[in-house]
Amino acid sequence: MKEQEKYFRGIEELNPTPEFLQSANNEFPEYLPVSEREDNQSSRRDFLKLMGFSVAAVSLAACEAPVKKIIPYVNKPEGIEPGLALYYASSYVSGSNYASVLVRTREGRPILIEGNPSSSLTKGAVDTRGVASILSLYDSSRAQSFTKAGKEISVKTADAEITSSLSSISQNGGQIRIVSESILSPSSKAVIKDFQDKYPTAKHVIYDPSSSSALLQANGGYVPNYDFSKVKSVVSFNADFLGSYLNSSLYIKDFSQTRKIKRGKNAKSEMSKHFQFETLLTLTGANADVRVPVKPSEEGAYIIALYNELFGTSLSTAIKNDKIKAAAKNLLSNKGNALVLSGTNDFAIQSLVSEINERIGANGTTINTSNKGLFKQGLDENLFTLVDELNSGLVQAVIFLNSNPVYNTAFGSELSKSLSKVKLTVSTSDRLDETALLCQY
Repeated sequence: MKEQEKYFRGIEELNPTPEFLQSANNEFPEYLPVSEREDNQSSRRDFLKLMGFSVAAVSLAACEAPVKKIIPYVNKPEGIEPGLALYYASSYVSGSNYASVLVRTREGRPILIEGNPSSSLTKGAVDTRGVASILSLYDSSRAQSFTKAGKEISVKTADAEITSSLSSISQNGGQIRIVSESILSPSSKAVIKDFQDKYPTAKHVIYDPSSSSALLQANGGYVPNYDFSKVKSVVSFNADFLGSYLNSSLYIKDFSQTRKIKRGKNAKSEMSKHFQFETLLTLTGANADVRVPVKPSEEGAYIIALYNELFGTSLSTAIKNDKIKAAAKNLLSNKGNALVLSGTNDFAIQSLVSEINERIGANGTTINTSNKGLFKQGLDENLFTLVDELNSGLVQAVIFLNSNPVYNTAFGSELSKSLSKVKLTVSTSDRLDETALLCQY
């Protein structure tokens, strides 16, 4: 029988000294003060002294924040009752994530974000990033003032200097660029349009950190509006639609409805079938009925094989897989309620997927063609062109509108080098991120 391993709690226990052995059996060998009694035994009073000091020390350590006195309302705002929460309808947008939300507040302070069940678009769905976004409102690292070359300046000074520089550049024919991620807000787009009317040489450059450029180009410049509540058969290639792909919070809400077995005397038990072909294990793959590991280099060949099985064609492919045959059979048996997805940013692959969806009757059912998705608007060629314009000296002013392309795009290195050649650089980020640190304002 293997001897049980012994673990030591410290060097003293490993190499015990006579002093350590003498005090080892005491409950408080180091900290408990010895009373003045002749037998040198600790009294109840000594114990209470120690515990009282320990609790006080912990309390003091937890009170590093400055003391703030609570002052009651002199003139209480209408509708606010101390201790009672108020809810406000709002929206959350971050990259491709959108949600209609309810914000819970207490005395004007937001404390919780939940999905808005009254929304016909998101139906109460909100992802974890949306819920956690409330923490950014209490982030101490947010920028506290306007800065120029790293030094604090007033809003009035920054406004005057930037406006003067923009006017000079525009009058002399210099090009101005506004760089942002995809914008959903009509009012924000209207402000950008007003800016372009005032400075005719200004152009808006849109990009997405997680690019869907190929998907846009293969579908007429829009993201397909997938309706998973109508899906009976779905085949996905590296599209984590339950985790991080496009509007996943809504997809989870809709897809879950098709995965429930109905109960009751006259209920018809029917569940959707899900095939997942992917490289890495994702949340979507973990919930699939059939999951097949696929190398990134093989994804195109697998989709061609699916195309051949569906329509009896003989496009060249080296893939012969029983799971592909089963997926094709299931798609055809649910024609009109079937859907094929790909999360790869490759135009040839997305074009083939788009044609498959057209021929299996997805358009108009599982793909809502009446509402086109706008949460991805960036094309890869936009950043290609911007870098070339910056390096050539054509662009003399760049405004980064709540965006950080130096950090979250593949063009970060080229952008960081070319910004030093630009006459005016401005960032409106709420913190000194990688792009903001390279900007004059």
